Amino acid sequence: MPRVYLDHASSSPLRAAALDAMLPFLREHAADPGRVHSDGKITRVAIEEAREQVAALFGARPREVVFTATGTESVNTAIWGAVTRATEADGSARPHVVTTAVEHSAVLDACRRSNVEITEVGVDRFGRVAADDAIAALRPDTALVSVQLANHEVGTLQNDVPAIAAAAREQGVLVHVDACAAAGHVPVDFAALDVDLCSVTAHKLGGPKGAAALLVRRGLRVPPMIVGGAQERARRGGIEDVPAIVGFGAAAHELAGDALEREASAARALTDRLARDALTVDDVVQLGDPEERLPHLVCISVGGVEAEPVLLGLDQRGVSVHSGSSCSSEALEPSPVLAAMGVDADKSLRATVGWSSTDADIDAFTTAFPEVVAKLRALRT
Repeated sequence: MPRVYLDHASSSPLRAAALDAMLPFLREHAADPGRVHSDGKITRVAIEEAREQVAALFGARPREVVFTATGTESVNTAIWGAVTRATEADGSARPHVVTTAVEHSAVLDACRRSNVEITEVGVDRFGRVAADDAIAALRPDTALVSVQLANHEVGTLQNDVPAIAAAAREQGVLVHVDACAAAGHVPVDFAALDVDLCSVTAHKLGGPKGAAALLVRRGLRVPPMIVGGAQERARRGGIEDVPAIVGFGAAAHELAGDALEREASAARALTDRLARDALTVDDVVQLGDPEERLPHLVCISVGGVEAEPVLLGLDQRGVSVHSGSSCSSEALEPSPVLAAMGVDADKSLRATVGWSSTDADIDAFTTAFPEVVAKLRALRT
């Protein structure tokens, strides 16, 4: 019996269009895109075409797209670059950074390891940060505001990001948006957000692992975190992963036009049904905002049992979901996101669909889930 994969928010299967675009650059075109010979020009052209495709999906200019290897690298590049820029401007200062308590660990760890003062703004029970709270945290020495576009664990959309960004920009503070969870599932318009830096990644939207990007506002220069080469217009050293970048571009191109809206609508129908059926089980509640959320993500809490045994029970029945902090999945650690929301941090179960998901996948979950929960609750009594 085929397995059912409901963990697209961790990593989504590779789209056929992305694979097809990548294969020539895995089999035939191996040249360094920094070389001026004909073979190098082939790979250079492929990268620049992918840059245009990624820029088009995310409302950016091609020259604003800096390719990185992962979303984590993109986030670290943004935070390290902004902090270093502020430090270089005033060597005696210890910059101040504003972020939120529900950011991905890539953001929080990058801030915490920097020589900065940090204000982590709290959230409501849905995991949403209020614009007034974030704006009130700004100080004259604030160098950076980093805020997510949507939460990676409960799916809540951070609708106040434009207001936060506008207030910060008025005070001359750089703004970074982590859109890795949102990219490819809801519209991400870099120009409309009017922020300085934005992180996106390929593997959560059907592109390959190994490709991501930092969008950098035109005219802004931040020091490169990775040095040693003039690649990416001297903004990220190291030879480019051409196949991965080409695959990212192809996946982005497939989502162009109204395709993203169609996929989001289909995903919403699937997760609405999953949530509705899951909530018919006694003492199961939905976490995060049930309406203003990523269309492909549902997070629930199961009363009376820990989430890990539920995950393992579903896995035995061929259904893959996620539990615990999505930043520390290998250890199945309690979720700092849920702790910040004031709910039980040990009881989150996250199911996510993607471009390849079907009604049959939801059928499999809604059949297995009540059986698993009932069995575990019986063991406790």
